[in-house]
Amino acid sequence: MIKIGIDAMGGDFAPEVAIEGAIMALEQIDKDSRIVLFGDEKRIRELIAKHGAKAESFDIVATSEVIEMGDHPAKAFVSKKDSSITVGFKYLAEGKVDGFASAGSTGAMMVGSMQVIKPVEGVIRPVLATLIPTVSAEKGIQRGVLMDVGLNVDAKPEVLAQYGLLGSIYAKSALSIENPRVALLNIGEEEGKGNAQAKATYDLMKEYGHYNFVGNVESSYIFTGKIADVVVADAFVGNSILKMAEALYRINFKLGGGKPRVKSFLRPLLGRIIPKLYFQNDFWDSMNGESVGGLQVMGINAPVMIGHGSSSARAICSMIKAMERDIKSDFPSHLREALKDFNKPAEA
Repeated sequence: MIKIGIDAMGGDFAPEVAIEGAIMALEQIDKDSRIVLFGDEKRIRELIAKHGAKAESFDIVATSEVIEMGDHPAKAFVSKKDSSITVGFKYLAEGKVDGFASAGSTGAMMVGSMQVIKPVEGVIRPVLATLIPTVSAEKGIQRGVLMDVGLNVDAKPEVLAQYGLLGSIYAKSALSIENPRVALLNIGEEEGKGNAQAKATYDLMKEYGHYNFVGNVESSYIFTGKIADVVVADAFVGNSILKMAEALYRINFKLGGGKPRVKSFLRPLLGRIIPKLYFQNDFWDSMNGESVGGLQVMGINAPVMIGHGSSSARAICSMIKAMERDIKSDFPSHLREALKDFNKPAEA
């Protein structure tokens, strides 16, 4: 049985949306997957009953403290020993849950990831990654990986080069992409483009040969999937792209009056008549951050996901489904195996 740990007290609208999202997810995860809720047991049970669900559908771990957004992450993680995040990581480290996700304090989640779960041996720096939609007339809407989107703003070339391995292994194990194409985000496609960091990173990624490096990719091709399945950048650039994409989705959503441009039941028909219209609507729907759920902390010894503080119930539901997928993929084990040979030159 898979056990998915969820911080019921994390986020701007917790625990209400966390419980509502967990109830929504019950019908969308496998029957042998179990959601474990960490938080105020009395409040959790009240909200479960309010939404017409049964408390027996979940495992509930009672905690008495909450790490607030304004708390110092490291200090709060240590001082609030009975917080939902601290206890959640304790359970993850002990194997009582198989993955842990929260829309609460990002800093506290990173403290738990680095100090309790710890990086996989051989990982220089863990990374925050997100799934992005890619669209093409041949394959329709698929998912790719963008990394880093918020952790290491001044990443060294060797760190970025290793990101390529992390992203490639994840794309294989979690997204079932057979031979993921890994590209370095740059201002031009030609070799030799970019600043000193980009040039040095390119040389390292080209040299390693432990993943399918396809060269540079310009930002105009990120969402087409034409060049790459995995896009590598430092967190300064990656986070800027992520926030721009979120803003573009909100603009498109408002222009559409807060509703999809084309009714979902009409899309298959319109897709045959006007393929571009079909892909356009599905693409923008998949750009919605609520369908992604959160950011993966890649490079640590167990699956951890961090959601946006303003996560809705739908976002929490998506986070739970994504966590189930990541647990099943067994990404950390695949990464540990791959890192055994990463620092060795690839055979010609």
